[in-house]
Amino acid sequence: MIQFTEITDFEAPELDVFARLTEAQLLNRFEPKKGMLIAESPKVIQRALDGGCVPVSLLVERGHCNEEAQQAIARCGDVPVYTASMDILTKLTGFQLTRGMLCAMLRPKQPAVEEILSSSRRVAVLENVMNPTNMGAIFRSAAALGMDGVLLTSGCTDPLYRRSARVSMGTVFQVPWVYVPDTWQALLKEKGFATAAMALREDSLSIDDPLLHQQEKLAVVLGTEGDGLAQQTIACCDFTVKIPMYHGVDSLNVAAASAVAFWELRAR
Repeated sequence: MIQFTEITDFEAPELDVFARLTEAQLLNRFEPKKGMLIAESPKVIQRALDGGCVPVSLLVERGHCNEEAQQAIARCGDVPVYTASMDILTKLTGFQLTRGMLCAMLRPKQPAVEEILSSSRRVAVLENVMNPTNMGAIFRSAAALGMDGVLLTSGCTDPLYRRSARVSMGTVFQVPWVYVPDTWQALLKEKGFATAAMALREDSLSIDDPLLHQQEKLAVVLGTEGDGLAQQTIACCDFTVKIPMYHGVDSLNVAAASAVAFWELRAR
């Protein structure tokens, strides 16, 4: 039997993690081992558990405690489960909960970049992708369309932010990822990867060029929203690749471009 604790005091300190701590405070850069995240919805919570996250507490809307939610709660073990009606939870958190559940969790240990590259044939490299929605969508495409890992430059948003994790449908806990130093291109070369910069230039290869599919190991490099990849990054990559555009469209959103690129350039 699930033991619910009804919320009666909005200022209770045990609710700070859901209502008053910012994403940056949850991340806790100064003490990474104490860093936390908020997983939203039963499916994301289940995938976070599968990915090694340790649950701390749950916030549940009474009317959404269906079978799927109860399974997620049961997997969290003996942790506090706070509950209230949806209007009270919305007032508390400042947003309407997706599927009526939040779970505060300790962040999982991230793999080393060498560990990811040693077992991969296709990886994505994201340069300064800052929008959490785009980040989540890219991870969902990476999981579904054959990427073995994701490398992030220091300017990227955190894939484990609540919105990123929710948009990804929890795939941020399935695809291994890591932040990499500025020397990531040399590291990829050392591990035998060719690099393909996604950029709309006249001298770019078409994404269906057979030369790209001949690469045993390939890193697909995507840039920030709006400006795309830095010119220096493009110059250092082995290939510059474009997705042909029609009807006068100049480019795709980075999340949409990632889906096309991951599917076309997947390992065969």
